[in-house]
Amino acid sequence: MTFSARPLRLATTDSGFDAALAARLHWSADTDAGIEQAVADILRAVQQRGDAAVLEYTNRFDATQAKSLAELELQPAELRAAFESLPAKQRDALQAAADRVRVYHEAQKKASGESWSYRDADGTLLGQKVTPLDRVGIYVPGGKAAYPSSVLMNAIPAQVAGVGEIIMVVPTPRGEKNPLVLAAAHVAGVTRAFTIGGAQAVGALAYGTETVPRVDKVTGPGNAYVASAKRRVFGQVGIDMIAGPSEILVLADGSTPADWVAMDLFSQAEHDELAQSILLCPDAAYIEQVQVAIDRMLNEMPRAEIIAKSLNGRGALIHTRTLEEACEISNRIAPEHLEIASRDPQKWEPLLRHAGAIFLGAFTSESLGDYCAGPNHVLPTSTTARFSSPLGVYDFQKRSSLIEVSEAGAQKLGAIAAELAYGEGLQAHARAAELRLKP
Repeated sequence: MTFSARPLRLATTDSGFDAALAARLHWSADTDAGIEQAVADILRAVQQRGDAAVLEYTNRFDATQAKSLAELELQPAELRAAFESLPAKQRDALQAAADRVRVYHEAQKKASGESWSYRDADGTLLGQKVTPLDRVGIYVPGGKAAYPSSVLMNAIPAQVAGVGEIIMVVPTPRGEKNPLVLAAAHVAGVTRAFTIGGAQAVGALAYGTETVPRVDKVTGPGNAYVASAKRRVFGQVGIDMIAGPSEILVLADGSTPADWVAMDLFSQAEHDELAQSILLCPDAAYIEQVQVAIDRMLNEMPRAEIIAKSLNGRGALIHTRTLEEACEISNRIAPEHLEIASRDPQKWEPLLRHAGAIFLGAFTSESLGDYCAGPNHVLPTSTTARFSSPLGVYDFQKRSSLIEVSEAGAQKLGAIAAELAYGEGLQAHARAAELRLKP
């Protein structure tokens, strides 16, 4: 069977451009009512029955026959054996990717993750104490696809942050374990790992069971059931984000080979039918070249059907007046992945304010960021890059304010605090400050 992909063609000079773009960008995060009810029931059961509920749902959904949750815990020796059993080329690639991810996040910690303090003129100490979370849970998708890169991107920044325990959960339908995922857990420093998934795994991490320890935060992507569960347990634990479909936006000046750009659009479209791939370019002839490349290469792809559905349903090739205008539209879209396929990417980067990750230059394919460049590939989607950041060391730390007021400082600050407290009608606040004032 052959497939055809015709992304929507738009031009910013079109009278209905804004409405057409908004319609193409629209994606609802609302979950089906049936999924919401199922997740609520699963979480309630896990909260009330612990191990028994997690085991029941895991055996049902993953077609396993475990007699206890302890059977579903992966031992460190099994993770190490999985790593050692990989072909040398695959093992070396996994280790190299992990090393690069670790170096990047160590630099990130040094830049923004250290405690600090200072003393003002009267000797009062003010500052911030940065401490890691005690225990986190990372959810790694399983089933149709296995994602060892997700293990690295979630576990390594947690380890660099100094998290004491990293608990991994990963579904293994029919008991099939992916050796690359297990090997990644070994390389990334996962403390404990369980072959459970779905809403029941999120519930186990959030509430704790007899076997699965309760964590402080849950990170990692998953299906609609996992996303719904993470939304519902937020408050009991922290979460990283509720991720939408994957996205790529390419800003092109026509200098990058059209085949490269077409394949970069494919690289996100192949995730699923709802993924979004958009090209912004001021050169109409080049846009046509990209379409020709799409036509020529599509049916060479193993996931051609998914790519075609994604590009036909949510893709767009947009002709802009200028690259400056393309940058303005990109900021409006706030994409997860933003490629600047330009001769001079450094010229345009300062104009770009909203993106999960920015890939500079023709040789910087988004796929390198997914696996081994170093920065985290867990990124905000669905325009949330307007106010959200990539997963990082800072997500596995918390900050406490430090205040040590000297006797001299209490005289100055006490008078200020008392005045404001009386203004708010909080007399005890005011008196607490005044009692420390010298007569």
